[in-house]
Amino acid sequence: MKKLCLFFLLLSFNIVKISAQRKPAEEPAVPKTDKPTVLNRMVNTDSSVTTKNEITIKGQRVPYTATAGTMPVWDEDGKAIASVFYTYYERTDVKDRTTRPLVISFNGGPGTPSVWMEIGYTGPRILNIDDEGYPVQPYGVRDNANSILDIADIVYVDPVNTGFSRPVSKDIPTSKFFGVNEDIKYLAEWLNTFVTRKNRWASPKYLIGESYGTTRVSGLALELQNAQWMYLNGVVLVSPTELGIERNGPVDEASHLPYYAATAWYHKMLPADLQQKDLTDVLPEVEDFTINQLIPALSKGSNLSDDQKKQIAAKMSRYCGLSEKSILQHNLNIPTNFFWKELLRDKGYTVGRLDSRYRGIDRQDAGEDPDYNAELTSWLHSFTPAINIYLREELNYKTDLKYNMFGPVWPWDNKGNQTGENLRQAIAQNPYLHLLIQSGYYDGACDYFNAKYSLWQLDPGGRLKDRLSWKGFRSGHMMYLRKEDIVTANDQLRDFIRKSIPKAGEAAKY
Repeated sequence: MKKLCLFFLLLSFNIVKISAQRKPAEEPAVPKTDKPTVLNRMVNTDSSVTTKNEITIKGQRVPYTATAGTMPVWDEDGKAIASVFYTYYERTDVKDRTTRPLVISFNGGPGTPSVWMEIGYTGPRILNIDDEGYPVQPYGVRDNANSILDIADIVYVDPVNTGFSRPVSKDIPTSKFFGVNEDIKYLAEWLNTFVTRKNRWASPKYLIGESYGTTRVSGLALELQNAQWMYLNGVVLVSPTELGIERNGPVDEASHLPYYAATAWYHKMLPADLQQKDLTDVLPEVEDFTINQLIPALSKGSNLSDDQKKQIAAKMSRYCGLSEKSILQHNLNIPTNFFWKELLRDKGYTVGRLDSRYRGIDRQDAGEDPDYNAELTSWLHSFTPAINIYLREELNYKTDLKYNMFGPVWPWDNKGNQTGENLRQAIAQNPYLHLLIQSGYYDGACDYFNAKYSLWQLDPGGRLKDRLSWKGFRSGHMMYLRKEDIVTANDQLRDFIRKSIPKAGEAAKY
């Protein structure tokens, strides 16, 4: 299954920077212009508002500035064709920024902004949720004691039509932005502008992307290197897509089973002998069955005998919690939508797509797929008010634009997606470049086993494996929403950054 996970102001020529102490400005921060306005007043290609704050991370006081603003996307003739919104966090007690890492963060969709990781994962302010990631009131944000701002500055980037980012005119062809390779190309150009303006060319640089953002940063790794001559120290893929790596037929059909097993284990739908084991003791057995028995069985198709088919179905039923009958009715190929509907059907619930810990209630128990995504509805419930409160009231960025949690980016051109190979080439060409993948066991859109498969295929020769790593979490697509996992995940990022910065005098060579 091909997956696109979730897993998305009038030209102004002066930048206005306003400092505040995390309180609303008395007057709206409206960027100044000394030239006539000729475009929609809501589109501003060059603006910024800066606030000052401090946070305690790992017992250490970290003072910082937060800049919310826009920078232009330039076309080949040097004209601004779009406005890209960003928030940039910079620690202020750092004397030498040449050795200070810069983390560049994207989310996915492809039509979603960077809100999810900004106030859910790595940023200094985090949304109000309970310990498992569910919404609580009052909405808003609080300090994130696990933020990586102690060791790296961070910029969160919203691609065109996500967040507050927009084309400058309806006359600009959307084909310049809305496609796998178009997205990579213009964002690489934009990052060149950002790094130049912020004087960060000397800094060790990292890309982190979630969901479709992993497609984006995998392509950007090579595009930045080959077209902008900007070399990275690391790429982090959070809940990665398939990255254009082919897995049609039996491999695709079989690869969801380990995720099904994890979900069934969580909801206590496995046989007693498996249920009493720890999750990480169960999954290797299921992975081995998937690779060595299920894929070969599916490859045989009608050549598989009835007895063999029943034996495989019985094993699958044991591992995924569905009946042998329903598995046989699907010819051993269980659609994900059916699984989300069927697993807890008798209990009156569906399970979430992006995080199968979440349960939903449908109009009726009958049917082949859930009425809605229980987890995404929950996340929008908590994230949407929080980001609007944070950007508009705390960071003082004033605009009448709607903050697009899901922006209009369709049709999206998926042709020519070679981002997995792009990433492999970037790592091979740059001895400094390291890769970390983080996956949630309960993510059914960008499942953990497919992430492992991508990692294996990125380096089929095994020559890069000392710079590649994968980590799993007992949560879903946004594993960082679980209190226990946000601590571990951010610590992994710290460790990854520290280890991927070369020692003084260590050259980039084989």
